[in-house]
Amino acid sequence: MRIRTVVCVVVVACVWLLAAGCAPQKAEQVRAVQIADGTIDPAEWGKAYPVEYEMWKKTAEPPDTPGLSKYKKGNDDPKSMVDKLSEYPYLALLFNGWGFGIGYNEPRGHSHMVQDQLDIDSSRLKAGGVCLTCKTPYANYLMKTMGADYYKTPYKEVLARIPNQKFATLSVACIDCHNNRDMSLTLSRDFTLGAALRGMGVDTAKLDHQTKRTLVCAQCHVTYVIPKDKDMKSVGLFFPWQGSKPGNITIENIIATIKSDPSYLEWKQTVTGFKLGFIRHPEYELYSNNSVHWKGGASCADCHMPFTKVGVHKASDHRITSPLKNGLKGCIQCHAESQEWLKEQIIAIQDRTVSLQLRAGYATATVAKLFEKVHTAQAAGKKIDASLYAMAKEYYEQAFYRCIFIGAENSIGFHNPTESMRVLGDSIAFATKAEAFLRQALAQAGVIVPAKVDLELAKYLNNRGAAKLNFRKELELPDPSGIQNRF
Repeated sequence: MRIRTVVCVVVVACVWLLAAGCAPQKAEQVRAVQIADGTIDPAEWGKAYPVEYEMWKKTAEPPDTPGLSKYKKGNDDPKSMVDKLSEYPYLALLFNGWGFGIGYNEPRGHSHMVQDQLDIDSSRLKAGGVCLTCKTPYANYLMKTMGADYYKTPYKEVLARIPNQKFATLSVACIDCHNNRDMSLTLSRDFTLGAALRGMGVDTAKLDHQTKRTLVCAQCHVTYVIPKDKDMKSVGLFFPWQGSKPGNITIENIIATIKSDPSYLEWKQTVTGFKLGFIRHPEYELYSNNSVHWKGGASCADCHMPFTKVGVHKASDHRITSPLKNGLKGCIQCHAESQEWLKEQIIAIQDRTVSLQLRAGYATATVAKLFEKVHTAQAAGKKIDASLYAMAKEYYEQAFYRCIFIGAENSIGFHNPTESMRVLGDSIAFATKAEAFLRQALAQAGVIVPAKVDLELAKYLNNRGAAKLNFRKELELPDPSGIQNRF
């Protein structure tokens, strides 16, 4: 009885104590550790978010298992750059006349972005500091402090303006995507992406979190135009989305924008003598244009930064990479099929894209060489039908821009398979029409053209730039369909 009485007293006492003041206090929201405004150094952010910081640092490392991606091998061996002109030899002909025709390497990932620019042939740096816009977290600082000079001042001079030279080669960092006060996603480059979105009627103040999980990537994974003045100096930068709508940024409208103003034509193609614009890594444009995953609500981060467990922590994987290189973690979050089945589907899509890309590329290169023949004939006094020439030029440019649009996009068609097939199919069709017009014009002028035009690729592939780069046969991509590349 005494034991039971003691127990009862203890229980009553505990209940009384809980009621009197031992009850848990009301839960309070955990506050993010404050990081000073304008902090660039990722290590400072890492003190508050060590898990994400350690994953971010691994972007500097090669994949744990090289070779998992069939076509994107840029960082498999960071000491050996993958020459895209050797992978796709026709590009050396089409890009001859400016830097991309000398050095054009497969990117090695976020951590190496600035260093990759410094390691390329010096001719690639002629555009000026504007090329740092997507590469350095100091882009806003440089633009605001230098004004218009930011765009045209030589690249290395702009790089030297970075206030802390310790971070001169620092690439994408925490401040590019996050608000330092609460870690919410933020669009740090209002002067590029913000302006482009507002131009399409988007209220950037009302963007939801899931939308931002794509748009923070779209600050850089897009194509852009660098307008030139009469001396071919860079005077600005903008995204050529005029005439498009969110979720429907088309190659047709991008081409129309590029062709709408002579100042948007950034370089002169040697083989044709034409001034042309350019298209760069348009991942956002291709993916957001009514693709299956876009329509399903998937963001870039869902696939390229899937949630992962690190010890007791769950975090978005900041070792941003292709799903093929991290065990398809992003894919199996939604798909019930096996990893092997999913990989086979990805490779099948990429194989078909590469096959059509090679056809479009060589067809377009053939037209470029025919223009060279036309110009040679004109120089020799031959009369070329002006209307045939004009139609051929228009169709050639349409083929060219479509061909390089898919070639510059880094998913090898996977971000939007149906649109990739459409764009490349149209590129081939335009090139075929242009070739027919030029053959007709040359025949009327009495110039005999062989059935197979010699592209003279060795002339464009070898002895390139100051480094005297040469074609590397072992890198050339065979047509996955089994058809010879140079048809």
